[in-house]
Amino acid sequence: MSGINQKLEQRLLQKLSPQQIQLIKLLEVPIIELEQRIKKEIEENPALEEGKDYEDDSQQRDNDDSDYEEPEHEFDSDADDDKEEIVEVSLEDEFSPDDYYNDDEDEIPNYKLKDNNYAEESERPQNYYSAGSSFQEYMFSQLSTLDFNEKTEEIAKYFIGSLDDSGYLRRDTNSVTNDLLLFYNLSVTYEEVEKVLEYLQDQLEPPGVAARNLQESLLLQIKRKLAEDEDDEILNLAYTIIADYFDEFSKKHYEKIMNKLDIENEDMREIISEVIKLNPKPGNSFAIQNKLNIYQIVPDFVLYTYDDDLIVSLNSMNIPPLRISKTYDNMLKTFQGDKEATKRNKETITFVKHKIDSAKWFIEAIKQRQNTLLGTMDAILKYQIEFFRSGDESKLRPMILKDIAERTGLDISTISRVANSKYIQTPFGIFPLKYFFSEGMENSEGEEVSTRKIKKILREAIEQENKSKPLTDEKLAKLLQDKGYLIARRTVAKYREQMGILVARLRKKI
Repeated sequence: MSGINQKLEQRLLQKLSPQQIQLIKLLEVPIIELEQRIKKEIEENPALEEGKDYEDDSQQRDNDDSDYEEPEHEFDSDADDDKEEIVEVSLEDEFSPDDYYNDDEDEIPNYKLKDNNYAEESERPQNYYSAGSSFQEYMFSQLSTLDFNEKTEEIAKYFIGSLDDSGYLRRDTNSVTNDLLLFYNLSVTYEEVEKVLEYLQDQLEPPGVAARNLQESLLLQIKRKLAEDEDDEILNLAYTIIADYFDEFSKKHYEKIMNKLDIENEDMREIISEVIKLNPKPGNSFAIQNKLNIYQIVPDFVLYTYDDDLIVSLNSMNIPPLRISKTYDNMLKTFQGDKEATKRNKETITFVKHKIDSAKWFIEAIKQRQNTLLGTMDAILKYQIEFFRSGDESKLRPMILKDIAERTGLDISTISRVANSKYIQTPFGIFPLKYFFSEGMENSEGEEVSTRKIKKILREAIEQENKSKPLTDEKLAKLLQDKGYLIARRTVAKYREQMGILVARLRKKI
């Protein structure tokens, strides 16, 4: 029978303090979230307030509302960096369902949004917020203009409430009929529900909403165009093809369709052009615009050139200067100078001291965040100096987190946190820091090149190919091999998919 044993064991454990955890979180947040975090800290800690330090000169004390200034720091370039001086100052293609289901809206921003550099602080990019109605609210607002009785209006409301953000109805008519009876005690027939749906599809804007699939949405949009010109031969042919030959059309079996319907090449091109103009996700046109109105990217760093030098700065336009409250500081000094008061107000002193210590630590954490971000950005800048001077993607060197960690002396996890959700504004556009990280491979000459350079060559080859006989992955691999990049067909397929480029069969044009 086993008994209860007691033993003494010595372990060495490493635990993060609450302050260290908070510093890690501060490193992760972008500039917008940092502003909110500082405001929250000021609200919660009365010993922390906005303004220059009281120990600064009188001019600074009289200018509490001035911008947060950071100590100037000059980075001397290495010999490996081509002796660049970096100064840091203060703070239409053919139809394919794959084309339609490429969630471009999820890729916003494009990482190469054209923008200008800003010389003056007041002209730097601002963060804009605006109230916007949702897609469903926009749909509901149209009900008042439509002809409904009390019963059919309830059915219409249920339909609109069931639309997804793309404008599609993901519920079949039988399910809607059952739901109305079960949840709303509304007894309706299949025919009544179907009639309301058809009415909504004919009347709601934008055209194509409330469709149950892509094929039905395209047909609704063509039907709306035919209502304006019912004799349009191309539109009528397009309607027939989408209705009866959708599968063949989506797979680009155009010759099969042309033979069955006796369509000439030129007419087929016009039909394809008409279909491409249709909106595959009618709800998204509203959602994307609403998203753009609500939020705009604010870069964490700004890079520009001055007398052939690269100037980088932290974007701290809305970051206020922080200091310890003079009232709390004097209060603590008063208590500490009076032993009798100290005994009587021990709890008060503990509270005041805790708040002052917390405020001091937070100010120091903000400074440490600033130094870590600038140090990391400086290392990235020096490593990718050729890109930052030319904007040429092919000049990007292979770079992984470990490369920057070794240059800065920081841990890889810290570099990862700094690169996450941070953006830099350059003369060539706005980029996320993650953009500059990529794997590499050796070419036939033993030179290490970035996978981004290979993707650029691959993209250019596809853009220049004969669209009537597009290059297969095997031919693309051979083309790259001839250029000295020894990669397999599977690797070409992987890069092509990462760039959102279709296979050869779906890139074919008549």
